[in-house]
Amino acid sequence: MPTTSAPTASRRLLSLLSLLQARREWPGPALLERLGVSERTLRRDIDRLRELGYPIRAARGPHGGYRLDAGAQLPPLLFDDDQAVAVAVALRSVAVTGAGVQDAAAQALQTVRHLMPARLRARVDTLELTAVPAAGEQAAADPAVLYAVSAAIRAREGLRFDYASPAPVGQAGTDTTDGRPRHLQPHHLVARGGRWYLVGWDTRRGDWRVYRVDRIGLRTPNGPRFAPRQVPGGDVAAFLAGRFKGSETGDKWPCLGTAVLHCPAAQVVPFTADGAVEMLGAERSRVVLGAWSWPALAATLARFDADIDDVEPADLRQAFADLARRATRASGRRDSGQRPGQR
Repeated sequence: MPTTSAPTASRRLLSLLSLLQARREWPGPALLERLGVSERTLRRDIDRLRELGYPIRAARGPHGGYRLDAGAQLPPLLFDDDQAVAVAVALRSVAVTGAGVQDAAAQALQTVRHLMPARLRARVDTLELTAVPAAGEQAAADPAVLYAVSAAIRAREGLRFDYASPAPVGQAGTDTTDGRPRHLQPHHLVARGGRWYLVGWDTRRGDWRVYRVDRIGLRTPNGPRFAPRQVPGGDVAAFLAGRFKGSETGDKWPCLGTAVLHCPAAQVVPFTADGAVEMLGAERSRVVLGAWSWPALAATLARFDADIDDVEPADLRQAFADLARRATRASGRRDSGQRPGQR
């Protein structure tokens, strides 16, 4: 004659499943203590979960335990309240990841939302989240390519691929390999600004390279296995940020300069990104900015539409002189004191 009600047994099974999902392996005594049941009851509950499709492995020995392995099929999952809401928020945000899985994410979100209790649906529905992709061209990476690249990174296998150049909207890019595939030892797959990038060692160029995954056309089979390398500096995020700044030595601008702008600091701060602004009074501010080149830095400072002085270093002053000559020529003037048609 059963001594435990069905609702109690069901709650116990859910508690056991939640514990197994939260930790890679549980010693048997620890599970017994957490659940407050006998060893016989624990074994019976483990068998019931196995019948439901959960692949639970038992470790033998005096301190044997249990672990939940991955199975051939996806059994029902158990989330607590915060986890369920986090999954829903992540699925709503998938549009900004740059992976072409938006439709699948939308379907998964509807499934998760439908199974949520009313109190959690209210929390998810209250969150008015508008996912805005990064500005500029948006080309989602093919999930199949992402999976294949990730598998090659894990297996330490070289990749061979064609690479397409940028193209105007509505047109296909042109192959930049002249029919010859790129050969790369893939090391990192990085999501940044709504796009996916592959960081690896180009064996033909003998240097580190960064490729946009949405422009990659994989070839088969993969290349030979390789020994892993470390990206310069050891930090892939800093390495990638540095490459976008035109730097070969980490996350810093290759050109860094200072100048005094004749405008309030409050008008400068919103447009300096990772620069520094020092207030020198009500109408003057000192700015420290970086750029990938001296002309680019001079143009960045000139956009504030204010008088500029105390410019350092000399390379930046020379860039301002070059910019002034180009601006004079673009205006149609022969020199700073003449207008077109004047003699």
